[in-house]
Amino acid sequence: MRQPASHEATPTPAYARTTSHPPAKLSGLTSGFGRREFLTMATAGTAAAAISITIAALDPATALGAPAMTGNATPQPSSAADLKRELRAMWIASVVNIDWPSTSGLDADTQKAEFLHWLDVAEENRLNAVFVQVRPTADAFYESPYEPWSQYLTGTQGQDPGYDPLGFMVEEAHKRNIELHAWFNPYRVSMQTDPAQLVADHPARQHPDWVWAYGGKLYFDPGIPEAQEHIQQAILHAVENYDIDGVHFDDYFYPYPVAGQVLPDAGTYEQYGADFDTIEDWRRGNVDRFVETMSERIKATKPWVKFGISPFGIWRNSSTDPLGSDTGGSESFDDQFADTRKWVLEGWLDYINPQIYWQIGLTVADYAVLVPWWAEVAAQSGTQLYVGEALYKMTSGVFTDPEELTNHLDLCREVSRDVGPVHGNVYYSAKHIPVDAQGGMSKVVEDHYQYPALMPPMPHLPAEPVVTPVLANARRVRGGVRLHVADIGTKAARATSFAVYRVPGAARFVDTNDPANLVGTFRSAGGRVQSWLDTSAEAGTDYTYVVTALDRVWNETDPSQPRTTR
Repeated sequence: MRQPASHEATPTPAYARTTSHPPAKLSGLTSGFGRREFLTMATAGTAAAAISITIAALDPATALGAPAMTGNATPQPSSAADLKRELRAMWIASVVNIDWPSTSGLDADTQKAEFLHWLDVAEENRLNAVFVQVRPTADAFYESPYEPWSQYLTGTQGQDPGYDPLGFMVEEAHKRNIELHAWFNPYRVSMQTDPAQLVADHPARQHPDWVWAYGGKLYFDPGIPEAQEHIQQAILHAVENYDIDGVHFDDYFYPYPVAGQVLPDAGTYEQYGADFDTIEDWRRGNVDRFVETMSERIKATKPWVKFGISPFGIWRNSSTDPLGSDTGGSESFDDQFADTRKWVLEGWLDYINPQIYWQIGLTVADYAVLVPWWAEVAAQSGTQLYVGEALYKMTSGVFTDPEELTNHLDLCREVSRDVGPVHGNVYYSAKHIPVDAQGGMSKVVEDHYQYPALMPPMPHLPAEPVVTPVLANARRVRGGVRLHVADIGTKAARATSFAVYRVPGAARFVDTNDPANLVGTFRSAGGRVQSWLDTSAEAGTDYTYVVTALDRVWNETDPSQPRTTR
């Protein structure tokens, strides 16, 4: 998933803010309004962004407009250390057993226990989402009619692991009200080049003309329509059959360049590339078509499932293209044939999650240059921006400042205020969080994640008509305070989850916009009556609570009437 910027010693000037470009240069902007029906233009900040793309944003979660059902939308200042609304996530990589399972061939109970450990890690660090790799190499962590079981489960490709890993992951994440985004690698077939090592009924062996070798790996040829259709069917099967919250792609489209090797797709270009002047444009067209079609098909299947991509952090350098960033590293537009800026402007994605894996002040790829560049681009279409963070560089020692990551989040707050919304951060990868090298992650939690956070809502996704719940009581019991909550919505309008807020003492009002008052969230158990235990309540202290209801895309109701402990 990871590729460093090349030529890191290149002396390229860096600026903390990118420049605005006139509307005539914003290629693809107008055509992007169709999918979202210009929903985000309803707010002045984003409407202004279509004219001059340097905008003054409010809280990242509310700058693009609060959902109609949200009765407490007054924003917190974006410079606040803690935000009530932000995505906080980690990648859980399965390819070559990077994170989970820790090794192939573990029995089902051990695999389950390991995954529960990663959910514990997420909760302990107040994360609210996990991006789990479920299709690392044209194989599956779920029973698929299109591709075999992954070898990273049992050690043998095609062997049933004895349980449903994706079903288990979704169920357990949702028990903790953590979003689970299923992470798919589209084109990679194998980490080696011999098709004979794949199971006999593998699609790459059934259709050898779909596959070529490059850089020591096998890939589906992105230029073959039948191969693209196969990949999409394999992904959509998971969307249709599992209650996932998102479909997530990483940075691997066409493979990263390998010195001395040429992509072996000249024949495919000759067959399918008549409408393109160059093979490079044709390759980008293949990826564009894949992304756009995937977006449309996900929304046609389940409109609430989010679609996001985590590309390499540099689209193009300004020395190559005046619309690019003031950087000097590798360029995804030219190296992976991934026109990531276009995907955002066209509105094909719900979120963009660029891997900005460099430190503040690195000349060739300055974090302080790239975050505002992406924020300006994302603000134009209302696409949410999550920043990919190189937590592994704290472990490896590339990041020498223990406060590097917490400084990143400080900068994201400033960019949200002055440029465009940054809606959250994602850490690569899970295994580096408990290691806590140099205390870098602990510092992030201490400085920015003191309290839980709700997921930012996406105004263009379909809202559900949930209603304000009734907080029946808040009763002191052994181990904390027990809340009983009544969901009074109709059977078709039940809440997905609930948010709990409290203040010390007896109060007539609880400010649900103050992040410090958010105690936690919990998933609905179904039915009308819910119960939740506040284990953080201190013995001998009275509290006043209110509860709100949330739909599955995190739109929030007004708060209940307050209840004081008794």
